[in-house]
Amino acid sequence: MKKSFLLATVLVSTLNYSQAVRKYSNEFMNIGVDAAALGMSNTVVAATGDVNSGYWNPAGLIHLEDHQVSVMHANYFANIAQYDYLAYASPIDDRSAWGISLIRFGVDDILNTTELIDSQGNIDYNRISLFSTADYGFTFSYARKLPVRGFQYGVNAKVIRRIIGKFANSWGFGFDVGLQFEKNNWQFGLMLRDITTTYNVWNIDEEEYKKIANAIPGENQELPESTEITAPKAQLGIAKKIIIRYDYSILAAANMNMRFAKTNDLISTDFVSIDPAMGLEFGYTDLVFVRAGVGNFQNVQQLDNSEKVGFQPNIGLGFKYKGIQIDYALTDLGDQSTALYSNIFSVKVDLGMFRN
Repeated sequence: MKKSFLLATVLVSTLNYSQAVRKYSNEFMNIGVDAAALGMSNTVVAATGDVNSGYWNPAGLIHLEDHQVSVMHANYFANIAQYDYLAYASPIDDRSAWGISLIRFGVDDILNTTELIDSQGNIDYNRISLFSTADYGFTFSYARKLPVRGFQYGVNAKVIRRIIGKFANSWGFGFDVGLQFEKNNWQFGLMLRDITTTYNVWNIDEEEYKKIANAIPGENQELPESTEITAPKAQLGIAKKIIIRYDYSILAAANMNMRFAKTNDLISTDFVSIDPAMGLEFGYTDLVFVRAGVGNFQNVQQLDNSEKVGFQPNIGLGFKYKGIQIDYALTDLGDQSTALYSNIFSVKVDLGMFRN
């Protein structure tokens, strides 16, 4: 029943866009990857330094000492949507590194009831078919140290592929730029996403579109525009790691996530909206990790038109042994946002362990 309802929701809302810069577009690329980072509410722009840096800040790839692979799986919206991630990265030399990654966010086996009723007005359940809607993001990353000590930069080239059954599909292209700076055990990071704006060009099957054009009466009557533009976003981060008596470590981090439009973020103006986030990681002998974070601060309007501040706390655990790291995060805690828990697992492997 849930997936049947998604037919109208996904097709009408996704296809009903205009040829303009949008506040929210290709949002599946903003969810985040790696349970370790998600457990800290994504506050890793400054501190990231492994295979997952290709997503968070490609400049962090410069910290790689060997080849690494990372995989992640998560369920969203009460297990309706599946979110998967795979990445590989490697140093090129002592001053540069590269990586590739693939993200898929999809809903499978959606009931297509557009032909449920035949030409005589009879209901025929044999005419129901299934389809999937899936978004894919392929990223190629490159990082290099700058001549100035402590500085490194990274660049992402992204290819976006979006498919809505046989109704519509699109290709998109865009770029990210990241920068990191380290001094006196402090780390600073800047990530500029979709810096050139990311363009999605849609191909819509007009015959199939006519079948769902009246899914919402009085709306979506005209064929949508074929171009969708994703506006740039910025993330500014700071982090510091403290070692206590050799065995214990504390990593404290904070982010300022910025959109250049007026939204419901905690700080919102016509020019920029800012959503702060904070994260903490406690480690023991670089073996066991406990994480917590809070972010997604939003001004939420109540039924009586009053406003309150909503937020999303996350927690996580990690275990690392001989080049293999397994992480878990529990997100969407409490009733601050959707109240739908998300259990996220990820694995990171240092491939150098197999040569040893």
